[in-house]
Amino acid sequence: MSAVLPPPPAAAGASGRVLDVSGTPPISFLRTCLVELRKSYNTRAGLWYLIAIASLIAVVESIVLIVSLAQDEPIFFEDSAFIAGGITSLLLPVLAIMLVTSEWSQRSAMVSFTLEPRRSRVVLAKLVVSLGFVLATLAMMVIVAVLTTGIAEIVKPELVTWNLDVELLIGFTIYQAITMTIGFAFAALLLNTPAAIVLFFLYWYLLPILIAWAGSISEGLGNALEWVNFQLAVGPLIDWQMDTGEEWGKLLVSGIVWIGLPLGFGLARILRAEVK
Repeated sequence: MSAVLPPPPAAAGASGRVLDVSGTPPISFLRTCLVELRKSYNTRAGLWYLIAIASLIAVVESIVLIVSLAQDEPIFFEDSAFIAGGITSLLLPVLAIMLVTSEWSQRSAMVSFTLEPRRSRVVLAKLVVSLGFVLATLAMMVIVAVLTTGIAEIVKPELVTWNLDVELLIGFTIYQAITMTIGFAFAALLLNTPAAIVLFFLYWYLLPILIAWAGSISEGLGNALEWVNFQLAVGPLIDWQMDTGEEWGKLLVSGIVWIGLPLGFGLARILRAEVK
């Protein structure tokens, strides 16, 4: 007659003690944001991309400054700031794309979602970090403008004008935040870095031109397409000229089409995707 042995304790170690982690506090959202911030520059791609952006800004600002001084052209503090801002507005959304897609292309999503099983918090932290770069852009714009305009002040002070339109700066911030969010949305939707970058530039810079061209065919079609042309609808908001309900309606409808739909489907895909 064979003896029946009792099964070993499920969660007991060699000493018979049970590891209880029920009292361990969850990871704070601030710590998650700091981790995602580090991911944005702690890879070779992210680090060299930031270095490339900074180098491009330095080269362009230097050329503009030298040419302006050589030709005795007026030098405005505001122009120096928005030259740097224009470069970051074009290139920085790619960093938001890489922040999302790198988890899947480098297959580190399993580690991230194991350490923080609440995927929504990880995604939200990535979005917060992406929008945080918008604020960092503002600080960088001011610093670069102070340096370039200060040099011009030393060399030829009669050419320098220290002025900055605060409303224009706020409008640029809104535009930059929208651009970063659109890049983030397509990254979440596709989870592939090259595809998201290509589609972002086509979607945000080429499609509005095609919509405007199609609207020029007939007046009725043009009036209808104004409700889906987000670039056109966001213009009055950036210029602080949202005076009518129709303008707000166009902004809301086109915003849902351009940002709400890709971002919603992208978030749903990340929350439900199988991690491999």
